[in-house]
Amino acid sequence: MPKDAHTEAATHHETAAKSHKAAATSHEKGDHAAATKHSEEAHGHSTKAHESATKAHTTSKAKK
Repeated sequence: MPKDAHTEAATHHETAAKSHKAAATSHEKGDHAAATKHSEEAHGHSTKAHESATKAHTTSKAKK
């Protein structure tokens, strides 16, 4: 189970990073509407990543 929780957290971190990069690229191109959309997506994935990482940490800690 902990491995699954860590994998889920990593997936959300990677997705958040991609959304952050897309937001930065959109800002550089002056497409602020797209940048805002990507920033909001990044925030959602970052939140899920934090929740998953906390769950993974708690689960790993409980197994020790």
